[in-house]
Amino acid sequence: MTINLDIVIETPEHSVDMKSGLDTLQGTSDAIRCISETILTEKTPQRLTHKGKVRTTLKQSFKGSYGHVFSIDIFDGALNRKFNRIGKETFSELISYFLLEALYIETQQLSDKAQKILDKIEDESEQLIAQLRVSALENIHSISTKFEHEVKIRFRRSRESQVVLAKFNKETAEVLQAIESNEKFDLNVCITRLNINTGNGRFLIKDNNETVAFGFGTEYKTIKLEAKKLFSENLNHNNGLQDKDWIFLRVAASPIKLRDGKIIKYIVRGFYRDK
Repeated sequence: MTINLDIVIETPEHSVDMKSGLDTLQGTSDAIRCISETILTEKTPQRLTHKGKVRTTLKQSFKGSYGHVFSIDIFDGALNRKFNRIGKETFSELISYFLLEALYIETQQLSDKAQKILDKIEDESEQLIAQLRVSALENIHSISTKFEHEVKIRFRRSRESQVVLAKFNKETAEVLQAIESNEKFDLNVCITRLNINTGNGRFLIKDNNETVAFGFGTEYKTIKLEAKKLFSENLNHNNGLQDKDWIFLRVAASPIKLRDGKIIKYIVRGFYRDK
């Protein structure tokens, strides 16, 4: 079984600059292969070669904005059987998750099946996301940064039905240049999502309307149990309640900012106990 995807470059001319277009295709291939191999082997690949057990195959182009169909192909019996057990829908769901997480974009709640698979590779997920940001995502954005064309990666359920897994544009390209600030803010936050294995999640700052990503400055396994319980219990308490009934935590956190000053993530440095 293979899974068919496509890449769409939104250009009215139905043509693209060849060098930038090839860089974007290369970045797409590297990102998809890296994610797929990590899901199937539960280990992040350090190098991608033409002899890899998981490869991408470029197929036909199609009319409309410049686009190409490509597939994920697996050249290993055991990995192919595992891929079949996961299924195309769940596999595409996980691809979308990792692409969006690498760009600090809030993801949809994963299905139970996808979440169980993610839990198995949690030790590798942080390394995978960091690796995606190094070169693959920079290359994907090549056509966006130079010519301002938006790029979409889609899962092809059929010729008539496609699901967008991730979009890339000038704004998402700026995320890759984000830097951590030395500032430290005291914040009142409500936990809206938390990965109990990595400590990454999202919280809502009091009097704000949009959630923002957060994480910890050290490995989550070294964080004291008291802090872990504080965050998980806040999430559990607020789940399903109206906002007037939410409980907020007081935390100290340093922001990760874009060049224009927009904050895309906070690194939690400490928390305050209620007196």
